[in-house]
Amino acid sequence: MKIELAGLPMILFIVFVILKLCKVITWSWWWVTSPLWIMGLIIVAAMVLYIVVFIIVELCKNKKTK
Repeated sequence: MKIELAGLPMILFIVFVILKLCKVITWSWWWVTSPLWIMGLIIVAAMVLYIVVFIIVELCKNKKTK
């Protein structure tokens, strides 16, 4: 069985919720939901990095053509 990279945070989230509800862990709900929001932050950071690199490349192209 192949676990997709995007499915891993969801699996961790489900495991953490089950452990929290069964009182095996006493973590804050922030940490229980962390696989979801950390993955979201990584996606946003990748998008921002892509946009910054794109802008830098375009500025370099415009300097060379002038």
